[in-house]
Amino acid sequence: MTNQYTELYEEVKGLLAKQSCQALNNVRDKAMETFKSLGLPTRKVERYRYTDVEKAFEPNYGLSLAPLTIKGIPYVYAMKDAPIDVTPYYNKVADAAVKADGTPVSIQQLKGEYKPDALTALNTALAHDALLVHIPKGTKVNTPIRIENILSGEQDTMIVRRVLIVMEECSDATIFFVDHAKNDSNFLTLQVIEVVAKDGAHLDMYELEETHEKCNRFSNLYIKTGKDVTVRHNNLTLSNGVTRNGIEVYLQGTESEVYLNGAVIADRRQHVDNNTIIDHQVPRCTSKELYKYVIDDNAVGAFAGKIMVREDAQQTSSQETNNNMCASSDARMFTQPMLEIYADDVKCAHGSTVGVMDEAALFYMQQRGIPLETARTLLKTAFISQVVDEMKWESFRDRLHILVDKRLSKEERCGSCRICSPLPTSPRGGEAGE
Repeated sequence: MTNQYTELYEEVKGLLAKQSCQALNNVRDKAMETFKSLGLPTRKVERYRYTDVEKAFEPNYGLSLAPLTIKGIPYVYAMKDAPIDVTPYYNKVADAAVKADGTPVSIQQLKGEYKPDALTALNTALAHDALLVHIPKGTKVNTPIRIENILSGEQDTMIVRRVLIVMEECSDATIFFVDHAKNDSNFLTLQVIEVVAKDGAHLDMYELEETHEKCNRFSNLYIKTGKDVTVRHNNLTLSNGVTRNGIEVYLQGTESEVYLNGAVIADRRQHVDNNTIIDHQVPRCTSKELYKYVIDDNAVGAFAGKIMVREDAQQTSSQETNNNMCASSDARMFTQPMLEIYADDVKCAHGSTVGVMDEAALFYMQQRGIPLETARTLLKTAFISQVVDEMKWESFRDRLHILVDKRLSKEERCGSCRICSPLPTSPRGGEAGE
């Protein structure tokens, strides 16, 4: 299976070099060598033990390599203090060509310099384009930045996405990613997002997946923080095929906080695997993690979360929680919370639960005239709402409660509640941009 993609790379690397920027081209060969040495992950690789990567990557997907000309790109949002840049990079863009506030922004971070991961290496080798979101120093963004990925095509297609988010010192922004699928084709999404949050930065980040059963998504998110940084990441899977989300957080500056919230609703034969690592490298940092799953029918859920506390990371505070509901006897949930602590002045806890529907509660509601299916939906909704309520973006939180209710009620999807829907209002009072 690895050879299938190494051969693909040899066929297209010339075209990739012509259509991409030098910063990406400089690291392709090295990334492919890493991918060759690691090979496509199998279940023997600990972090991928719950997902059959080879099966998802087996079809002969078409790979789109031609850069798209999209009206309105690059987006520049006019702000009071400085503009924000949301810019796609092609071959005409130099390594430090964006000057949103008069200062070049380097995209040299697009190297995948983390713990070796085969899928990140493959993404680095095959990405012909990257999206840079740059928030200048001291800029407070009053409207959420919405990045919408719409999968469309008549043929089975592989999409390789690379995103770099640079939060300069004391910047503040909300960024919202959403995945949709317009066609009933087979799609494979290979995504890598890198976040660099410098001293005093504040980032609220949302990822919402609403695709279909023929969509396979493999996403790796990397977050590095400076001092006094707050990052909130909210990851929601409402409809999909096979999804595997990897998150690695590196707390590298003191007094920083990171919050990871995740909600999963899966039924039929859907598969959702969330794998997280929070690495406390310095003293006086806080992390809190909450993931909740509702698994029904023959669906499979998996969660593996590791909290690493280094020897120098004294006065660390960390809490990891994974709660799961299996709503049918055929549903399967795998959970693996982990702590690895080398410091002695810490406050850390972790736990997980896997349970079934509360029969007593169901009986109580039926006795009061609530139909069984409605009662089951109410229990599921109440269970998942804890994660939704953790979100700070009020208008999106309210809308998500509606989407969760529709999803659990198994209402038919329509354009009005997907691609054509109006955008939620800003958490700070404005309208979301796109």
